Amino acid sequence: MPSLKTLMQGVGALDEETRKGADFDIQPLPGDDEVIQVIINGQEELPVFVTASDSQILCICYLWGEDEIEADAKLELLEAMLDMNIPMPLSSFGRIGNKYAVFGAISVHTTAIEIAHELATLSDNAVDAIDALSEFLR
Repeated sequence: MPSLKTLMQGVGALDEETRKGADFDIQPLPGDDEVIQVIINGQEELPVFVTASDSQILCICYLWGEDEIEADAKLELLEAMLDMNIPMPLSSFGRIGNKYAVFGAISVHTTAIEIAHELATLSDNAVDAIDALSEFLR
């Protein structure tokens, strides 16, 4: 199994046509766990964080914090997120601590092209989720 760094270098080496115009800025983050931050040009405010286990690559994009939700709209927000979860391709909603996120997981045996597609789709889904659910946010 290739390392996460090697897989992400493969993503960075893809030509523009293969990346479907998405331009990736890939940076490893310091720390005990291997985490790579991916910024897709044009969507810099929503970086995707990538990590891997023995069997999967996990891609996470944070959306908003608990403190950014309108207090009286939280239940409606959660219901809307559940309704959006199934039709949102390659992504699901989740919560990590007090931060809400969209995430996707793929096999460590996937190709650089498939990883690039996951990253671009996840980033687009994050933008779409914020647009669709902004009425519930401060």
